[in-house]
Amino acid sequence: MKKIIQKNLPKIIGTSLNTISFIAPKYATTKALDIFMTPRKGRIQDKQNEFLNTASQLKLEYKNHSIQTYNWPGTEKTILFAHGWESNSYRWKVLINKLQKFNYNLVALDGPAHGKSSGNKFNAILYSEFINVVANHYKPNIIIGHSVGGMSSIFFQHNYQIKSLEKLVLLGAPSEFTKIFKGYVKMLNFNSKIEDGLNKMVEKRFDNETAYFSSANFTKKIETEGLIIHDKKDKVIGYDEAELIARNYKNSTLKTTEGFGHGLKDDSIDDAIINFINN
Repeated sequence: MKKIIQKNLPKIIGTSLNTISFIAPKYATTKALDIFMTPRKGRIQDKQNEFLNTASQLKLEYKNHSIQTYNWPGTEKTILFAHGWESNSYRWKVLINKLQKFNYNLVALDGPAHGKSSGNKFNAILYSEFINVVANHYKPNIIIGHSVGGMSSIFFQHNYQIKSLEKLVLLGAPSEFTKIFKGYVKMLNFNSKIEDGLNKMVEKRFDNETAYFSSANFTKKIETEGLIIHDKKDKVIGYDEAELIARNYKNSTLKTTEGFGHGLKDDSIDDAIINFINN
């Protein structure tokens, strides 16, 4: 019974807000956006602390937010890791353990409303500001971002053009924010009233239309060498998103995988990342 309810919950929420939208459209739209930006998981679990506690931990500040960072010190170049939606810095455990052998200075951050960072709302724009604060403190030469962590890393470099950044690794990163939004609208089966309201609310809150937030367009102004890794059978972020980024990101290479899904966790992928970083 519980599984049936969980499976049908998006439709139940969508139907409820669609009904409310005819009476109180602003409330329904605000609630829809609130749900979109609220992660259901991603906080640190007890079993994850054993690994994360091997790092030096430091909290940095952005406006009224605290940003949790982890540092495994090394004498070589600095690598910054940015996890994806409903995850945290623990997702990098295997790759960090491998990279420690090369004595890199390794840094990870927890995104907004994830891990040990503050807040209960998340968006890629805020995440890019978190990355900027962390980058200014640790001066990374390389950034590795998974999913929306990759998108936020693109937003960051597009906006701030940090000169110390030499390489950018994008794992399963989305390109078009409009596609993410449309996927959300479709999943909850929102009516056009809520969809239009969401687009207007985003435009008002972030001073740009949803179409403006495009990784593909933003990479046109990024000269940092890039490696894009994307699985052909990624069911979360379509492979066409990677192709679009690669076409626009002139100083990048697209590596295609098949069978590793959105998580992209495999020794062969780690090897490709390490080879790209070391050369």
